[in-house]
Amino acid sequence: MDVALAHAVAEGDKGYIKEITGVHLLPFIYLGAKHMVTGYDHILFLFGVIFFLYRAKHIAIYVSLFALGHSTTMLLGVYFNVGVNSYLIDAIIGLSVAYKALDNMGAFQRWLGYQPNTKAATLIFGLFHGFGLSTKILEYEISPDGLIPNLLAFNVGVELGQLTALGMILIAMGFWRRTAGFWRHAYTANVWMLTAGFVLVGYQLTGYFVS
Repeated sequence: MDVALAHAVAEGDKGYIKEITGVHLLPFIYLGAKHMVTGYDHILFLFGVIFFLYRAKHIAIYVSLFALGHSTTMLLGVYFNVGVNSYLIDAIIGLSVAYKALDNMGAFQRWLGYQPNTKAATLIFGLFHGFGLSTKILEYEISPDGLIPNLLAFNVGVELGQLTALGMILIAMGFWRRTAGFWRHAYTANVWMLTAGFVLVGYQLTGYFVS
């Protein structure tokens, strides 16, 4: 069974990463941006994070925490050659989507009687998302020649891609929030996001046990 495509890289890009040596900043910026924009698990998580955030200051804080988390583990994971089973890490990333949906639905307050620290959760799940990125890079056997500049360029691309995805999400959310049906459908939207998260978890765990 093939792994879910949440962190996949196109075959052409995969071959390029394997074959090149030396510093190639612009191509790696492009690859990082492309990876983030097409990474639906990242986009789903970001969607959940900003779902009930309205002030630019609060959005910036949460997005920065997520970026800090995934940048740290992506860079350190590749540099120190620390790999994680791709099925398991993608299952955890799916779980992060489900967690955020439950948080938005107020489930933890009802079940536990208190609200878990949302900033800490965003940072922690950002660390796992970064391991998802580093795991794929390690699988493609990136050359050690020019490794650090290329990794930094890839990370810049990831952040640019994240800002692009965030901008599109905010535009769409801005229009939706101005409609009369936003609050009526907000809970249902998070139920769908919860379902998507658990589908990702189940798909990856199935792949792990049958591989």
